[in-house]
Amino acid sequence: MFFNDHNPPHFKVKYGEFEANIRISNGAILDGDLTISKLKLVKARAEIHKEELLEMWNSKEFHKIEPLK
Repeated sequence: MFFNDHNPPHFKVKYGEFEANIRISNGAILDGDLTISKLKLVKARAEIHKEELLEMWNSKEFHKIEPLK
């Protein structure tokens, strides 16, 4: 997350040569590109951690979220 970045609340994802900004509220790509399979994983993860991600965005206090198991 880049806390001084523009709204809407979002986070950056990098995977190989792909990079995208993902909207926290719905998992949509704001800009950039990801493969369909990786976007599905990112959307699922964002949904699970939506409240935590929004709290980080609002408080500007970053921490790692629990990894996939």
